Amino acid sequence: MSAPRTPVTVRVPAKVNVQLAVGAARPDGFHDLANVFLAVSLFDEVTAGPADTLTVTCEGPDADKVPLDRTNLAARAAEILAARAGIEPAVHLHIAKNIPVAGGMAGGSADGAAALLACDTLWGLDTPRAELLDICAELGSDVPFSLVGGAALGTGRGELLTPVGAGTFHWVFAVADGGLSTPAVFREFDRLAEIGAAEIPAPEASPALLAALASGDAQALAAVLANDLQAAALSLRPSLAATLAAGVEGGALAALVSGSGPTTAFLVADEEAAAKVAAALEASGTCRATRVASGPAPGATVLPFSPAGV
Repeated sequence: MSAPRTPVTVRVPAKVNVQLAVGAARPDGFHDLANVFLAVSLFDEVTAGPADTLTVTCEGPDADKVPLDRTNLAARAAEILAARAGIEPAVHLHIAKNIPVAGGMAGGSADGAAALLACDTLWGLDTPRAELLDICAELGSDVPFSLVGGAALGTGRGELLTPVGAGTFHWVFAVADGGLSTPAVFREFDRLAEIGAAEIPAPEASPALLAALASGDAQALAAVLANDLQAAALSLRPSLAATLAAGVEGGALAALVSGSGPTTAFLVADEEAAAKVAAALEASGTCRATRVASGPAPGATVLPFSPAGV
């Protein structure tokens, strides 16, 4: 496969966890999960272009909160792929940000997956899909799903994926001021569990939830949405309770914290309901902004045209 001479742009989706079951802390510090992912139509775009050295730039909402050094998962993806190929990671990565930053929707993970696919295409490596997924798992627990998209059950620490069926669902997301650290939320989960002194069961996907997801029945899915990290996120950010209440009062079928938060997710019946719930949330003053999306959405995808000037 010959490498293209022009930049390559990859579009990648955000995710919402319709179920996030968390087990006890493992000796390695991670937690076993039963994580039912749904990709939704909020997208980042990462463009990889030829350069003398590895550089990262970013634009979009909260771009100033995105690290532009080697800690960025997009940069790390380029480095790991280049090392495996025995080449220098000479690439300019430009991130067009639309997924909330540090918001529990896997925005950083999405950028890592997108950069990996963009660099693989730019450099003409034609890396096997299984190897790309291995690199994704090395980058982080949510990165493999960002590459795959759709709907899937993630086990292990979330990186072992099994595709699942999903109808179309409509969502409203409320963006909070500031972010929440995923490790901090897991530490709070552990602290609350220790206080409770109850044995944490092994995480398992809910058969009722998987059936509701496959059926496309929003009412049925609303009854079984679950996030074991929600209590920890609310403990660290109590103000999220008002946001959740405002969305339900505005007509959402169900509300939950998205992943580790602080973005909150509201399942709605259709596009018309989404507009009403978004308006109610914005009027409530309990969030900074709202976003409307649907899912499932495709995973990381090379776009046919790349933006000029990158």
